[in-house]
Amino acid sequence: MILAGPLIANNLAVAGMGFADTVMAGRLGTVDLAAVAVGSSVWAVAFLFGLGVLMAMSPIAAHAVGAGRPGEVGACVRQCLWLSQGLAVVVALMIAGIASSLDDVGIDPSIIPLATRYLYAISWGLPAMFSYLSLRYMSEGVGWTRPIMYAAVIGLTVNVFGNWVFMYGKLGFPAMGAVGCGVASAVAMWVMLGVMIAYIALQPRYRQYRITERFDPPRLVQLKEFLGLGLPIGISVISEAGLFSAVALLMGSLGAAAVAAHQIAINYAATMFMVPLAFHSALTIRVGHTLGRGDPAMARRIGVIGIGMCGIVMMVSATVLLLFRGAIAAFYTTDPGVRELAVSLLAMAMIFQVFDGLQVGAAGALRGYKDTRIPMLLNFGSYWLVAFPLAWYLGVVADRGPVAVWIGLIAGLFLTAATLNARFVSVACRRMEADAPVAAM
Repeated sequence: MILAGPLIANNLAVAGMGFADTVMAGRLGTVDLAAVAVGSSVWAVAFLFGLGVLMAMSPIAAHAVGAGRPGEVGACVRQCLWLSQGLAVVVALMIAGIASSLDDVGIDPSIIPLATRYLYAISWGLPAMFSYLSLRYMSEGVGWTRPIMYAAVIGLTVNVFGNWVFMYGKLGFPAMGAVGCGVASAVAMWVMLGVMIAYIALQPRYRQYRITERFDPPRLVQLKEFLGLGLPIGISVISEAGLFSAVALLMGSLGAAAVAAHQIAINYAATMFMVPLAFHSALTIRVGHTLGRGDPAMARRIGVIGIGMCGIVMMVSATVLLLFRGAIAAFYTTDPGVRELAVSLLAMAMIFQVFDGLQVGAAGALRGYKDTRIPMLLNFGSYWLVAFPLAWYLGVVADRGPVAVWIGLIAGLFLTAATLNARFVSVACRRMEADAPVAAM
């Protein structure tokens, strides 16, 4: 809870940026809201791949700290910063490629120009955001999560203010609509990096990690370690994010109202998901620290407790949806047709949220074990061999509408939760058995 508390605030602040973008774009009209929905879905696919790769910094730092080798952290984060800039270039190219092909996947033509300009605007924040993530995951790994919260809260404030200025044309700036949303997000990313750098430079507790001790050129051995651990995480993250983005694109083929309603439902679900996602990060840290100290029994116990907490949080969220989904939909939009469809999709979100919590908890525990390759395969199979084909068939081929598309999401999340939790039990038990002879000696 001590580790996760600031991360909950961080994740809710980050989700608050998406919430603010959705609500403020909704006030401009259905086309602007749909452009932000499509643009943010494309952005998520590429951006989250980079985020997942950089997430390797957390378990690497956690194991080093748990083993009593804090000096290794600085060398690792310097290599991670090199990696972050290479990823920024790769991700920018991915976004440009996807943006240029939106018309080939059946997106409503009225949405494409705004969505494309939104993507180009937000991409200017990539170098800053990936640098920030390198420092963030270092700070997570060493068990100091408060600066992450401070950076996110300041970033949220800048993002909302920037939306007001650039989207609506305040303080002498032209009204840029959905494009202004992308500009505000990019500015917020640079501010978050500045906050994190300042905090690390001024806080004495970071000195033991020797982060700014010297300049290091790129080192192939360490970069290979990052990629060996981080690429499977990135593929796992992008498998899930890509599924949700692909579903958003499917909704785009069903019309602007379907896209807008889907964005409302998924934005609420993503906002609540930020709480178990914080426990996911805390699980990676605590399991990593404990394994670094050589205590696999405690690591398994921490994993079980953390996964259970993730499931309970999402059960509470599902209860809120059961009672207040009509009011939640009305908060996002005044369009009666969009609101009615959003209520139906929020009802579906009740079902899959618990599975989503259980799978993210298991993923966090497994990353603490540095177990990423098998979970990657399990994620990919659940999402792209089950969930997406089912969503596409029910929503497009069988023409049963947006609600049927969400049945595919539910099936994929259920299967992911079941397989990842089974994997956690297997890995934790094997680790205890492997260490048992050593303990006996």
